[in-house]
Amino acid sequence: MPRAVTLIRSAALSDVAEYAYAATAPAESRLIFLAGACPLNADGSTAAAGDYAGQALKAVENMEVALRAAGASLQDVISTRVLVASSRRQDLVTAWKIVRDSFGEHDVPSTLMGVTVLGYADQLVEIEAVAAVLDA
Repeated sequence: MPRAVTLIRSAALSDVAEYAYAATAPAESRLIFLAGACPLNADGSTAAAGDYAGQALKAVENMEVALRAAGASLQDVISTRVLVASSRRQDLVTAWKIVRDSFGEHDVPSTLMGVTVLGYADQLVEIEAVAAVLDA
């Protein structure tokens, strides 16, 4: 199945970042704008309280559910923004590692941000994403 997303790399930019610096999608692609994926269980409770890695994993799982409902997958994501409720770089990196590993070779452009607070009780991680698909 052909994909709409093309990841762009530049030898002029550092290779330290674990993601492509840009991505494109053709004009005929359908864009999917996801709400922030939160680490919520089906009953609305926050999963993995106090656990940055556990919440990142649950947020990715919930993002995958939303993507499937829109006819897409992680391989169709064109960019992400990962929000982590912490001022400690170590906590951001813990969440980022889970998100990064979930995407594997499809290392989309991403922003990792430490924030003061997120919307749900005990919430530590939220992941925003945009995807692009080519409909048959």
